[in-house]
Amino acid sequence: MALARNVEFMTKCFSHLTLLKRNRVNCLITDPIKCASSVTGKETLDNASDSSAVSIAANRPALPLVVGRKLEYPQTFSVPRQAWVENLDTVDEVKLGIIDLHPSVFARPPRLDILHQNVRWQLTYRRARFAKTKTRAEVRGGHRKPWPQKGTGRARHGSIRSPLFRGGGIVHGPRGAKSYFYMLPFWLRVYGLTTALSIKLAQDDLHIVDSLDIPTDDPNFLERLIEERKWGISVLFIDDTDIMPKNITQATDSINHYNLMPVYGLNVYSMLKHNTLVLTLAAVERIEERILFQLNRLDLSITKSHKRFNMY
Repeated sequence: MALARNVEFMTKCFSHLTLLKRNRVNCLITDPIKCASSVTGKETLDNASDSSAVSIAANRPALPLVVGRKLEYPQTFSVPRQAWVENLDTVDEVKLGIIDLHPSVFARPPRLDILHQNVRWQLTYRRARFAKTKTRAEVRGGHRKPWPQKGTGRARHGSIRSPLFRGGGIVHGPRGAKSYFYMLPFWLRVYGLTTALSIKLAQDDLHIVDSLDIPTDDPNFLERLIEERKWGISVLFIDDTDIMPKNITQATDSINHYNLMPVYGLNVYSMLKHNTLVLTLAAVERIEERILFQLNRLDLSITKSHKRFNMY
């Protein structure tokens, strides 16, 4: 009898939770703004942030479920990748649509050797050495012969600043500023970007948002948003311009592991350094435009090195 009552109680609880979840999904589909503002507890914003979020969401352009894009240089044997377009104006994640991504940029196989060469190149070319040692000609003193050439029974020497003496000159030591700069081949740099973007997308660490506008400049709002969406410890926000919105600029100013970067500064090391990469729609358009231009430019001949790097 007790077992039957427990089974009946668990069945009622499960049906109740299913009903709540269904109402939550319907709320997100029909009116995501009202649904986001009705959340209580830790996810709720204060009055000012809530009103700002509602105003931003109300002014947000209506996006269709599937954002159709005409991809340049279409591929014959590969299909476009797709990703959700999300929002940043509420803590709760709202799906605004689906966007097509070019397979030549976001669907490359994981060439870890190319990533390693890019990271090594970026860490090496910014390195410089400034150490300098003095030779026997630069050390102070030691101009007089220490003892006669013959008659003393000692070894013959001409100066006490010889490298054989303590305090003497240094042989083959560092001789001042030295740069370790070298230029990585062009195709390795291009394929490094496409490989890093493809790996981020495959690992679900790449997110696309409509814009970087957030309703408040409070860092707690951004921390709560990233914690709620499980974006990890460090996040890199990419936009197509270096003039970022005011609120997100002030919110990330005091948090060292949340960084803003324009498209022209995107690099392999920064993408791998951060747990999550967040791109705006404008940034996606600009990245695809620049990389596809480099992959399909006609002023560069197809060299043997290009064929070797493009084995996939």
